[in-house]
Amino acid sequence: MIRHEQFYANGKWVDSTATEFIDIVNPATEELIGQVARGTSADVDTAAAAAFGAFGEWSTSTVADRVDVLRSLADIIERNGDEVTDSIVAEIGQPRAWAQKASTQTTIDDLRNFADALPTVVWEEQVGTANVRRLPVGVVGAITAWNGPIRSVCLKAGAAIAAGCTVVLKSSEVAPLTPFLLAKYTEEAGLPAGVLNIVTGTGPEVGEAITLHPDIDMVSLTGSVRAGSRVMELASRSVKRVALELGGKSANIILADADLEKAIAGGIEDAFRNSGQACGALTRILVPRDRVADAERVAAAKAESFVVGDPVDPSTHLGPLANRAQYDRVRSHIGRALDEGVRLVTGGLDRPDGLGEKGFYVRPTVFTGTNQDRIAREEVFGPVVVIIPFDDEADAVRIANDSDYGLAGGVWAGDLDKARSVATRIRTGRVRINGAPIDMRAPHGGLKLSGIGREMGRHGIEDYLEYQSVHG
Repeated sequence: MIRHEQFYANGKWVDSTATEFIDIVNPATEELIGQVARGTSADVDTAAAAAFGAFGEWSTSTVADRVDVLRSLADIIERNGDEVTDSIVAEIGQPRAWAQKASTQTTIDDLRNFADALPTVVWEEQVGTANVRRLPVGVVGAITAWNGPIRSVCLKAGAAIAAGCTVVLKSSEVAPLTPFLLAKYTEEAGLPAGVLNIVTGTGPEVGEAITLHPDIDMVSLTGSVRAGSRVMELASRSVKRVALELGGKSANIILADADLEKAIAGGIEDAFRNSGQACGALTRILVPRDRVADAERVAAAKAESFVVGDPVDPSTHLGPLANRAQYDRVRSHIGRALDEGVRLVTGGLDRPDGLGEKGFYVRPTVFTGTNQDRIAREEVFGPVVVIIPFDDEADAVRIANDSDYGLAGGVWAGDLDKARSVATRIRTGRVRINGAPIDMRAPHGGLKLSGIGREMGRHGIEDYLEYQSVHG
């Protein structure tokens, strides 16, 4: 068992002032695999002091120096890919092949994208008689999510470091072991002491201490709407900048001339990635009203084709949910939908076959309902989708936009121009047409309850910059 009694600050491992520890449980076996210190505000003080002290030098480092660090860090993670992937599988139960591709490799790609984008940022320009410069915002508090134990960290810390900021990181208490690997990787990459600091703990303790800390200038959080709202509330006391990547209830619109089987299969693959624990998952399937029966048939066959099981087994498509609380939450959503009479197409509350009693496993589940059903309005964050009929194109757009969220969306159509026209009318931060792959250099972020700000590529770096105008 791994036990971390220290946190990372100013390039050193420092004894935590914690008197309690947080248990880390393997979600596939429910076995205890590690413990980390339940950090305190005093630990945050130490980390913030280190970040504040390192900011002056790092903020004036050259773009070339930052590019070198980012590329070196990407190379080091690539060389240690098995170590990273194995840690992710143990902590959150991602199937190993998926963890390697979507977590480890995508993190490497993100860091290289930041390195490529840095020289394209307009760091200085003349505007009339004024010289306008881009400056790093300062010390960044990064509060990251358990569903991306390394990618969520590097999307924030990587972009902030690229911008010339220093970072105090609170990794998720559900999956804190993988982020600790970054400490040794960043040292090897040549990142100066104090630029990245890592404190473990809970949101109400460490997260709130970061948000309130006077030496921290900006807070970037990936998490729930409730957590984002709390960060905004506390950050407002000292008028801190905030960036929030929150939830989603994204619609996948399948127009009448689309290839229905391909569209539903592609949409469900998107919705069920990481066992449905993805904020941008396409969890509402919108189909023409006269195609509902066909949609149910295709969706049921696709959902039932997924192999749910041991994440280290190469044949597994879906692993367990990441923790007990998430497992109970997803099952409560399914149970309530059944109680409310929403039509169950496949799945439900029974455990997947052949998995015994251990592990936080849920059957891939498909409902058919209306956009007013709670299962269609609330983020489930599990392998659950709902098919919703629409009458015409305008009705489909109306239903897609009738959501408190605005993170992602999909449009499928035989006519590409029509698909693009519909995409521009959807109020979300990202829309994929006919299953097009996501270009990780483009910005990711949402509207409405899905958050504030953007991540990935050049736009992700620019979220950590301020303007300064010099006149005369």
